[in-house]
Amino acid sequence: MMIRCACAAILAALFFMVNSACPKVAQSQEDTPDLDTMIGQMLLVGFRGTDYSDQGVHYILEDIRAGRVGGVILFSKDAALLVGDRNIQSPEQVHNLTALLSEAAPLPLFIAADQEGGRVNRFKPDRGFPETVPSARTMGTMGDSALTRSYGASTGLTLAGAGLNLDFAPVVDVDVYPESPAIGALERSFSPNPEMVAAQGAAFVDGLHDAGILSCLKHFPGHGSARGDTHKGVTDVTTTWSEQELIPYTRLIGSGHADMVMTAHIVNQNLDPEYPASLSHAVTTNLLRHELGFTGVIITDDLQMGAIQDQYSLDQTVALAVQAGADILLFGNNLEYDPEVAAKAHAMIKAMVLDGSVAQERIHASYERIMALKSRLASGQ
Repeated sequence: MMIRCACAAILAALFFMVNSACPKVAQSQEDTPDLDTMIGQMLLVGFRGTDYSDQGVHYILEDIRAGRVGGVILFSKDAALLVGDRNIQSPEQVHNLTALLSEAAPLPLFIAADQEGGRVNRFKPDRGFPETVPSARTMGTMGDSALTRSYGASTGLTLAGAGLNLDFAPVVDVDVYPESPAIGALERSFSPNPEMVAAQGAAFVDGLHDAGILSCLKHFPGHGSARGDTHKGVTDVTTTWSEQELIPYTRLIGSGHADMVMTAHIVNQNLDPEYPASLSHAVTTNLLRHELGFTGVIITDDLQMGAIQDQYSLDQTVALAVQAGADILLFGNNLEYDPEVAAKAHAMIKAMVLDGSVAQERIHASYERIMALKSRLASGQ
C-alpha cells in the first residue's frame, strides 16, 4: 500500500502528460477510412534504432507517416545482433524517441513494450529507470491485490513517463507446469490457481489503468502447461492443456479488464487439429470472440517466432492470421530484422482484399475495434 500511496500524488500529473502527448483523436467510426489506412492500423512492428540518426528509425518513421503501421514495440536488446542497445538507452532518450514517433503518426500510435516485472522487463534500473516490480509469481504468492495494483501503477508510471501507452502485460497463463520454459521457469505466471491468476491479473490491469496505460492479456488460450518454447519452435499442448486455463480470460473479459488479448502460437489439436492458436479461426474467432464473448482487440504474438516462421512463409502467416480473426498482426522484427516487413505485410493484406479472399468489411471491423481502443488514449481510459 505504501507504494500505491507514493504513486498517487503524481498520477494526476501523469494523466495530463499522457493525454497531452496524444493530441490526435481517434477517427470517428462514422467516417469511411480508405483501405490503406485500415490495413495499416492492423500492423504493429518493431524497429532498430534509438534516435533520428539511426537508419532503422528513418525506416519506421516512413512506415508511420505512410500509414503502413498503427503501432510499434520497443526492445532493450537486439536478439538478432546480440547487442544491448536496440531502442532503449535512457529515460530522456526514450521519451525523445517516442515523441518523434507519435508526432509522425496521422492517427494515434500504439507504443508498446513487454514490461511484466521480474525477469521480463525492458526498462531497467541500470539505464536510469525505476526499480522493476517483482515477478508475477512473487505477486501471486503474496496474494495482496492492493499491492499488485500498486505494482501495476508503478509499472504504468514508468511507461507513461517514457511516452508509451500500451503494456503487453499481464501474463494470465495458469502455472500448470512450473518448469515451462517460456512461462513457469521465468516466474511469469501469478499462480497455479486460475482464480488467483484472474484476481491478480485484474489488480495489475487496474494499476496500469491508474497510470493511463492500456493492457494486454496473454497468451490465449493458455501457455502455462507447455513443455516447449514457441520462440524456438512448435509447441504442442494437446495432452497438457485443460479448460481451467480459460478461467482467467472468462473472469477478466466478464469484469471489463480485457483491453486487448494476445493469442499464443501453441498447438492444441483438441481445439484446432491443423493450426496454432494465433493462426486458428477456431481458437481466435470461435472460442475467444464467440464463446467467451470478447469484443475488443485481438493481437497475435510475434509472428516471427520459431513456432510460426519454421512452419509458414510470410504470405501464409499473414493470410492465416487475418482469416483467423486477428485485429493486429505483431512483427517484433527482433528475432530477425526486415525493415520492409510492414510494407510487405500491408501489401499482402491489401491483395487479399482486392482478390476477394478477405472481405473489406472484415478489415473495417478490426479497424473499428482498434480505433475504439485508441480513443481511450485521448480520454485517459
